[in-house]
Amino acid sequence: MRLKDKVAIITGSARGIGKTTAEKFLKEGAKVVVCDVNLDQVNETVAELKALGEVAGIKVDVTNREDVDNLIKFAIEKFGRLDVMVNNAGITADNTLLKLTEAEWDRVINVNLKGVFNCGQAAAAIMAAQGSGVILNASSVVGIYGNFGQTNYAATKWGVIGMTKTWSKELGKKGIRVNAVAPGFIITPMTEKMPEKVLDMMKEKASVKRLGYPEDIANAYAFLASDEASFITGTVLSVDGGVVM
Repeated sequence: MRLKDKVAIITGSARGIGKTTAEKFLKEGAKVVVCDVNLDQVNETVAELKALGEVAGIKVDVTNREDVDNLIKFAIEKFGRLDVMVNNAGITADNTLLKLTEAEWDRVINVNLKGVFNCGQAAAAIMAAQGSGVILNASSVVGIYGNFGQTNYAATKWGVIGMTKTWSKELGKKGIRVNAVAPGFIITPMTEKMPEKVLDMMKEKASVKRLGYPEDIANAYAFLASDEASFITGTVLSVDGGVVM
């Protein structure tokens, strides 16, 4: 078990990639805090994952600093420490530049950028006091290459890379590693809403000619969270099947 007895918070983990990551971490021996904005989904996920190990759940809006502070307090009270923060929570609100509204811009910026900042800063304070910890941030290939109709999303995911590299420089001496994972096109509730022809186009863009699975991303997070990655920090790991955009 690569994560035995490590305590991990995974944001946006009531479904999709976050839920699969929670499942993977539990199987690897971690104690996991599931958090999301939908309390019913959090409770359902916790109930489903309890058979795998020690797991607790709490409703959290990552854009709300009070919620985030309560999340950290909850994790410490439940499990006594915090070893891994996975900043997985993210949303989209797609539109082309000339049609993108201020509300769509602000909504995505708040969750995908401010949310990562809130959780990263709060987690880093605990980890610095411990002298150890890992922060993992969800970027995207869209943040590296851009994508039609995703000005706001691309901006946040590129910003996450900037934060990741900056934090790795600042926090390394405190025993904290910081890395990002940049998924390609993954089969999630978000992508399942897309037209079939768009999904086929995504498959063609990847060298392996398929979409990714949530497990592909969860495996990357588990590796980066483990001691096997103890000399890796400031890295953006693309898990995208060789996509060329």
